[in-house]
Amino acid sequence: MKRILVVALLTGASVFSAVETARAARVVVRRGPRGHVTRVRVTTHAGFPLRRTFPTVVVRGPAVRVAPRVYLAPLAFGAAVVASLPPATSRVWTEAETLEREDGWTDFTMNVDKRGKRMLLEIDRGAAQVSFAEVVFENGDAQVVDFNDRVHASGVYSLIDFADGRKVDHVRIVAKADTNQSVIRLYLVS
Repeated sequence: MKRILVVALLTGASVFSAVETARAARVVVRRGPRGHVTRVRVTTHAGFPLRRTFPTVVVRGPAVRVAPRVYLAPLAFGAAVVASLPPATSRVWTEAETLEREDGWTDFTMNVDKRGKRMLLEIDRGAAQVSFAEVVFENGDAQVVDFNDRVHASGVYSLIDFADGRKVDHVRIVAKADTNQSVIRLYLVS
């Protein structure tokens, strides 16, 4: 009986070791101020409106409260440059993500949980290549803005307008720094 137990334990340990070795070959784990980050294929929910091959990404960001339930027709990013930021008193929320060129493509999420009328996207400290932004509202509606993997220079751009004053749950962006470092900042404006 002891011999069977020892053989079972050794077999289990070797299988676990083989699985961990195979998993380590596919996943890059980094430790940093955000904890660990993994490199995986971009994942999308059923009904995601963009049909193309997405890159392998570093995933960052918190867990979200609302999963996309219904995808609205995608919007093509128009690169409409905003002359200046609106006054700070009309900005109800802002958050930034710093992208490093060495990380490559990054899939990051910013929890918003605020109501507003439009969202601005600022690219700072260098150009960034952006695949898409997914704006998820509190009711589960999701609006995808397709950047079509294009490089955009530093500046402030209009991302999406929703005049009805909808509550945004979170925004997910897939992008990479085109220079050594790029900062992507979002503003929700009332």
